[in-house]
This record gives sequence, C-alpha cells and structure tokens, in this order.
Amino acid sequence: QVQLVEAGGGLVQPGGSLRLSCAASGIIFSIYVMGWYRQAPGKQRELVAAITSGGSTNYADSVKGRFTISRDNAKNTMYLQMNSLKPEDTAVYYCNAGLGRETFWGQGTQVTVSS
Repeated sequence: QVQLVEAGGGLVQPGGSLRLSCAASGIIFSIYVMGWYRQAPGKQRELVAAITSGGSTNYADSVKGRFTISRDNAKNTMYLQMNSLKPEDTAVYYCNAGLGRETFWGQGTQVTVSS
C-alpha cells in the first residue's frame, strides 16, 4: 500500500519560514519524480516544485528564489523549504509521486500565512 504523509504545515507570519516533509512508503522512492502541489480556496491545484530521481528541480515562477525542494532517498522523504512566505502562499500543500502513468497523492497539509 502506497502512503505519502505530509507534515510541517501551520500558521506563519508573512516573511516567515516553514519546512514541509513528505514521507513515502510502498514505492521505490528513489526512482519516482516527486513534487509539491498546492491548492488555495477557489483555485485549481498548481505545481509548486518538482524534483526528479536524478535531483533536477523546477519551480513555479511565483516561488523561485524563496522555496527549495530536496529529497533524501535514504529516508524516502522529500522536503520543501519555504522562506519569505507571503499571504498568497496560503493553501493546502500536497505531496505527489509520479512514474509514467502512475501517480500518488498525499492527504495534504495546510499552510496559512497571515499576521
């Protein structure tokens, strides 16, 4: 059974930082493309950042220079370091694992940026 479990969300003030994690089980983590998506109320889910099995990364323009995605294949875990957070970063953040047509999602973790 595949499980992706996100952690690290919460309430933070503008300009603050959070670090999300996604712990995977039931898959050969190291070969999957891993990604973070987010969905704000009333908006479509969007890609925030992704990292390939080889460590190549890509980011949404809105988070470039502020967010950093990484993975630890020995721990079957992916991370998202989020700095200089803005109110518009408020959303539910989802972990995704993809390989060809196969894709899995976590349950999501809420990130709220507010003073």
